[in-house]
Amino acid sequence: MAYLSLRKVHKAYASRHGASTTAIESISMDIEQGEFLAILGPSGCGKSTLLQIMAGLVPASGGEVLLGGKPVTAPPPEIVYLFQQYSKSLLPWRTVRNNVALAFEARQPGLPRAEIRSQCDRYLAMVDLAGFADHYPWQLSGGMQQRVAIARALAAQPRVLLLDEPFSAVDALTRIELQSLVLDLWQQQGLTIVLVTHDVEEAVFMADRIAVLSNRPSTVERLETTGLPRPRESMATRALPRFLDLRAELTTHLITRQKAEAAHA
Repeated sequence: MAYLSLRKVHKAYASRHGASTTAIESISMDIEQGEFLAILGPSGCGKSTLLQIMAGLVPASGGEVLLGGKPVTAPPPEIVYLFQQYSKSLLPWRTVRNNVALAFEARQPGLPRAEIRSQCDRYLAMVDLAGFADHYPWQLSGGMQQRVAIARALAAQPRVLLLDEPFSAVDALTRIELQSLVLDLWQQQGLTIVLVTHDVEEAVFMADRIAVLSNRPSTVERLETTGLPRPRESMATRALPRFLDLRAELTTHLITRQKAEAAHA
């Protein structure tokens, strides 16, 4: 049995006038323990909604999500959701260290302060922020703030990390650095990661498999295995023929589909 499974997940929203809008038609997937899966699709196709259902943050209208064979009906302690808007997830009145400390305060109340401080500093060192523990989030760059959010997510000691377009708000070079950082931490910690993105290159570079969603109401159109060697290197991996071919194939697929849908609109 797969570690994380989606079984005919469906999501519809009712409007104020009683009409129903379907965001997700029916999605089934199996995600193995330790796998890195990317969910790729256009804006508005329900990617983030699907991720929130997987996290137990939003109820499905139909179907179910299973974690270790058990239904996910509320946020399980094994799953941590990393939001796209990292600046809003950090508390500006808390130092970097004390933002990371939230993970320990929530899961291990009563842990001695000295132990919390030591553990926070350990996780900050993992994301190369050892010298910034006493800074406040507003004193850091966007990329550094996202590193704080990643450190706090890791401090919660998840088995599954759900990433909702976590690099979309940073510049191109910072994005590449954060992608490599997440891949390093994924391998070191033995995590299962699901990444939502609309960036084809990001999906191909980071993932073991890519689930391509259709436009709303979304279904899984394609499920591709990247087949790229690990560890991934920022420039070397992007120069591989398999990387270039898969990036071109998926980009062409998305553009062709978009043109066809526009023609029928």
